[in-house]
Amino acid sequence: MPAAWVKTIIDARVLCAYYRAMLDWNDLRHILETARQGGISGAARVLGVNHATVARRITAAEKALGARLFDRLASGYVPADAGRDAVRAAEAMEQSSAALDRQIGARDVDISGPLTITAPQLLIERMLGPALAEFTDSFPEIRLNIVAGNDILNLARRDADVAFRISAAPAPTLVGRCVAQQMAAVYASRQLIERDKGGASPLDWIRFSHWPGPPAEIRDIRPNLKVRLSVDDMLPAVAAARAGIGATRMACFLGETDPLLQRVPDLPRFAYAPLWILTHADLREVPRIRCFVDFMAAKMRHMRPVFEGRKLTPPK
Repeated sequence: MPAAWVKTIIDARVLCAYYRAMLDWNDLRHILETARQGGISGAARVLGVNHATVARRITAAEKALGARLFDRLASGYVPADAGRDAVRAAEAMEQSSAALDRQIGARDVDISGPLTITAPQLLIERMLGPALAEFTDSFPEIRLNIVAGNDILNLARRDADVAFRISAAPAPTLVGRCVAQQMAAVYASRQLIERDKGGASPLDWIRFSHWPGPPAEIRDIRPNLKVRLSVDDMLPAVAAARAGIGATRMACFLGETDPLLQRVPDLPRFAYAPLWILTHADLREVPRIRCFVDFMAAKMRHMRPVFEGRKLTPPK
């Protein structure tokens, strides 16, 4: 091992021991989240406390250490030298705690207990709901907790045990399986399609503010896209398309299962990021996690035609 790496590890251990002696883990969590979120309001939101509590804990920690941890700037809280050291110590403690939690969790032998799942809200609504209901009926001793959203939760910290991710390249620390190669297409309301003349005529369009623009497959056929609305999330895009504001691209499992939308004629399907079921490597052999992943992977395989845009309704 290179000498520089050894020194870094030793320095981190020394810092961790020093801050552990001076502060407890709750203090360090407040420091860590304040640094991550760039201020006490964001830290309070993550920790589930009010901002006054975070400010008080930061001040108390500075007093105990006899050093300023953060520079209070108009743009937010910026770690000072001592603050950066405290953050390093907090990260080391967090990683140790998470590793211990995973090691203990991996010893579970019963198909029972709590299981936290995270998945995008629209995926749960359109595709996962019936399968989750069947799973709870089949395994009543497993208590499911669903975290719906597009936020990337940290499976290493056990924020969730299993994640459904739509991704071209999941994090290398996670293991699992690709359950569907997805396709996307362009969808709009029936009314918009009925009045659309096709070809070079303008097509009202709903764009995503964080995407570079429509794929070449769309632009080549419909070069005159008229942007009527920009959105930052798929939920408002679906709602706007339903309302007839414009056409937009979306995963086939969304468009094909929506009774208010139709695929715009003469426009092709195109590749979309695949769907994965993932867990942390340390947890893959936990019986209830393995049971859930196997069960849901089998259900997703039957739904592949919907994800690929080859079938109009998901299987019951």
